[in-house]
Amino acid sequence: MKKIFSIAALLLSIAYLSNAQTTPAPMTLSTNAFADGSIIPVKFSQAAPGAAPGEGTSPALSWGNVPAGTKSLLLHMHDLDFVRNKTTDDQVHWLVWNIPANSTGFPEGLPRGEKLPDGSYQISVTGPVYRGPGAAANGPLHHYMFEILALDITLDFPAVNNDPFDTRAKIMQTIQGHILGKAVIGGLFKRPQ
Repeated sequence: MKKIFSIAALLLSIAYLSNAQTTPAPMTLSTNAFADGSIIPVKFSQAAPGAAPGEGTSPALSWGNVPAGTKSLLLHMHDLDFVRNKTTDDQVHWLVWNIPANSTGFPEGLPRGEKLPDGSYQISVTGPVYRGPGAAANGPLHHYMFEILALDITLDFPAVNNDPFDTRAKIMQTIQGHILGKAVIGGLFKRPQ
């Protein structure tokens, strides 16, 4: 009887290890600019010394474990605490789409411009540029989320009417049923007093 239990335990262990090896690791998203859930440094905000109005320096971002079959990536940075026109829309701080599937991240300080050197497009409420966090000093900390999504399609089209909200709506509608994986990090910010 003891031998039967030993064989059963061995077979269960083999089955478990086989399943563990075939389950892909989840996507990851990280930055060396701040720890997930912590305060975003002023350097990456609209309040940074020398930052153009409504802009800032984008943080370096890295992602990994992109699922097989990915054809493009989408980066979405938004302020969860912002209410736009009494709707569920929040603030579009940075939307970058048609990122090549083999990309593993962005360096700090991506340039302004509708189309980036890798062929991806970008837009924010400020224009074709990263819009850093900018919550008011006299209010609560705002929650800023960075999301990377792996898609089984490419989104090779420019911004819709140069409008970040129309563009985001078109992108979100287009990607339904095409998301292979996702990773998220967040940070908190309000302007210094």
